[in-house]
Amino acid sequence: MARILITSALPYINGIKHLGNLAGSMLPADVWARFKRGQGHDVLYVCATDEHGTPAELAAAAAGQDVQTYCDEQHEVQKAAGQAFGLSFDVFGRSSKAPNRRLTQHFAAVLEQNGLIEERVDRMVYSIDDARFLPDRYVEGTCPHCGHVGARGDQCDNCGRLLDPTDLIDPYSAISGSRNLEVRDTRHLYLLQTKLEQPIRDWIDSRQGWQPLARSIALKHLDEGLIDRGITRDLKWGVPVVGPDGGPRPGMEGKVFYVWFDAPIEYIGATEEWAEATGGDWRSWWRLDEGADDVRYVQFMGKDNVAFHTVSFPATILGSGEPWKTVDQLKAFNWLNWYGGKFSTSQKRGVFMDQALELLPADYWRWFLTAYGPEHSDAAFTWEQFQSATNKDLADVLGNFVNRIVKFTESKFDGVVPDGGEPGPLETKLTADVAAAVAEATALFEAMEFRKAAAAVRAAWVLGNEYLQEAAPWTALKTDRDRAAVVVRTALNLIALFARLSAPILPFTAPRIGETVGAADLSWPASDEDLFAAVAPGAVVAAPQVLFAKIEDAQVAEWADRFGGAE
Repeated sequence: MARILITSALPYINGIKHLGNLAGSMLPADVWARFKRGQGHDVLYVCATDEHGTPAELAAAAAGQDVQTYCDEQHEVQKAAGQAFGLSFDVFGRSSKAPNRRLTQHFAAVLEQNGLIEERVDRMVYSIDDARFLPDRYVEGTCPHCGHVGARGDQCDNCGRLLDPTDLIDPYSAISGSRNLEVRDTRHLYLLQTKLEQPIRDWIDSRQGWQPLARSIALKHLDEGLIDRGITRDLKWGVPVVGPDGGPRPGMEGKVFYVWFDAPIEYIGATEEWAEATGGDWRSWWRLDEGADDVRYVQFMGKDNVAFHTVSFPATILGSGEPWKTVDQLKAFNWLNWYGGKFSTSQKRGVFMDQALELLPADYWRWFLTAYGPEHSDAAFTWEQFQSATNKDLADVLGNFVNRIVKFTESKFDGVVPDGGEPGPLETKLTADVAAAVAEATALFEAMEFRKAAAAVRAAWVLGNEYLQEAAPWTALKTDRDRAAVVVRTALNLIALFARLSAPILPFTAPRIGETVGAADLSWPASDEDLFAAVAPGAVVAAPQVLFAKIEDAQVAEWADRFGGAE
């Protein structure tokens, strides 16, 4: 049994996340966590709300609340949305909690002791009309590298280059739109990433199993040359900057740490929150000198977060000189777009997590976003593709198979798994084909190739349908009841297997599928296991209510009108 630590990029506190956020980090992390738990491994899946920074302040002001109250409420909203989608976090923490505050201040202190933080007089953008210094992402303008209009002061989303606000051409305040800006002196702490460039490169070179997307983004930033990064901001909401004695740092009163400095540290902080709640030992997951040397650490995130996780956060961890666990594998995802454009709340384009569950149960969405998600390239969500995939994969292939054979058993064998007969050539071939499909699905899940893994699971469902079609128990029953019994018994065992194969992606429906044949085991099948021994003769079966209802054209038209569709 392995110990596996899984983290997915922290959702920001300001509002419910859209389907792209779900597909790009939290959902695949959950699918993989369920797969590894199903194999019997000791899994700790950690996530949290990222609560600091200017966006939280602005969102709270817009809601007429103080920022703490706003974050308290929004954390519960996001936690409930995650639970409703079946996201099996072992902890869903908060970056504003005491563990993260303590750890952030600790890392800053040891980095400074190691000569990797220095205080600088900085020239930062001040908005006269807003009467405040503007954090990086609240200065927008034209990217000096690619000419993209609307680049933020921390990063250009078009070319991916990391920026400073003063790099931007024709800058303006993202808060008010004012161009009445000036650059003023202010003191800040800088993390000297330039001193860590070679250790970070050596560390990346030592990592095995990183996906090409993550590695290419990491190396791109290294090849462009690291810059020293400011890790403090002129804000009120965040982890306070303190001096060596824990009190206010002279000359830096009222400043807080940059949200991108403290947010990744919350992976550790949230694990400490888990330990406080459960009595677990968080250090055994994160400290190599306290047992974490046997932990396999896997991160999941969208491609826009890769630079921070492959350069900035490792700079913090490696620069500390302390024996912290670093990531072993990083799975990065591309973007899920909405008909080729971006999700937009203001323009009513796209579906957000809470809205999705008003339309259909979670497993419909989980299947589509896993089987057709933005894994190796950007993907466009369309209602038409969602309808087609749901109807074909879930209703026609999986749901129809389960319903068809269980109802036949109820009708012709009184709802009891029949005895009698011996497997023949068809069953021998099916056994080999199914074993191969399970082996393929296992290998693909292991490799975190989610679209291909879902395709392999679907291929197993197809084998069941093809077997039923060829074996035709309804025909065999007319002349050879024992032969029909063999086919029925085999197909009912396939139902138990399909429940197990579906469980990582369809956690709400998989138990219902298993219940139809009295099978409660949802563990992942082992390679040496008899896949046709779960449902014994004499067991009672019962047809389920409809597992997956087909999506009708009228529903698609209604949803497109409500949430946006093809222009």
